[in-house]
Amino acid sequence: MGMLEAILLTVFTAATPLLIAAMGELVAERSGVLNLGVEGMMIMGAIAGFAFAQMSGNPYIGALGGMAVGALFSLLFAFLALTLVTNQVATGLALTILGLGLSGLWGEAFVGIPGVKLQPVVIPLLSDIPLIGRLFFAQDALFYVSIALVFAVSWFLFKTKAGLTLRSVGDNHHSAHALGINVMRVRYLAVMFGGACAGLAGSHLSLVYTTQWIENMSAGRGWIALALVVFASWRPWRILFGAYLFGAITIMQLHIQALNLGDVEFLPGPIYGILSLLKSIPAQFLSSLPYLATIVVLVLISRNRRLTLINTPAMLGQGFVPDR
Repeated sequence: MGMLEAILLTVFTAATPLLIAAMGELVAERSGVLNLGVEGMMIMGAIAGFAFAQMSGNPYIGALGGMAVGALFSLLFAFLALTLVTNQVATGLALTILGLGLSGLWGEAFVGIPGVKLQPVVIPLLSDIPLIGRLFFAQDALFYVSIALVFAVSWFLFKTKAGLTLRSVGDNHHSAHALGINVMRVRYLAVMFGGACAGLAGSHLSLVYTTQWIENMSAGRGWIALALVVFASWRPWRILFGAYLFGAITIMQLHIQALNLGDVEFLPGPIYGILSLLKSIPAQFLSSLPYLATIVVLVLISRNRRLTLINTPAMLGQGFVPDR
């Protein structure tokens, strides 16, 4: 039971930044904007969260700082891609490269310095329930924020007039403009929300997941968050499932590498045999499993054209100029 609880706790921790970043990107893409700079905004949020927490001594200020830097960084993308109507794919890739470079420069002064950990929020009595107590009632604040985001984004997109407006912009920005909707304002706000979520996800990495600054510590999680949006067919609740699935894949390969087969001899023969086989696989291959899973999922989804198009915003990645 103790081993199972430890594994599930690490899965929850690994899934949280993926879920937060993917929810932000979902809102941006629903407005018709394809921002491939999630990785860059995440790493900037990670260094900002670490730096602000280190300087203030308060991890919550660090998390807010990560959000702010992520949102400001997304404004650069918005100005280039929306106002200047540059290619969104190329601009997003440039944003990622810029974020990786700037974070390394900014974070050089913080290498090797212990961070300020965001402590769990323990709910009395409920946290004492066996197994589920620590999983659901003794987690860090960002875990609860990630779950609340799923409810909030789902409600906003499908139950509010503002959500309908945002989706209409993503489906046909020309018609939305003809009806008097300020397409640019809607998209700017959606991109900033996505940037704030990516920055918050990055700050989770440096305040909870690993309480120190390590260059390139986002390690491709921004790309996985992007894949999650497609995997979920632009639906919030499917992103929740996908984030925990990818989080489990990420964590299980670490546990398999550290597994002592002598501790699990009590397991049924077939399960023990599978674990033995996995244990014999090179660690480098196991470390690549989350990224291989991302590729496999995208290939499988792309084979089903109907599934791909069913919820895809029609204007995704297309620039908008009001006078045309």
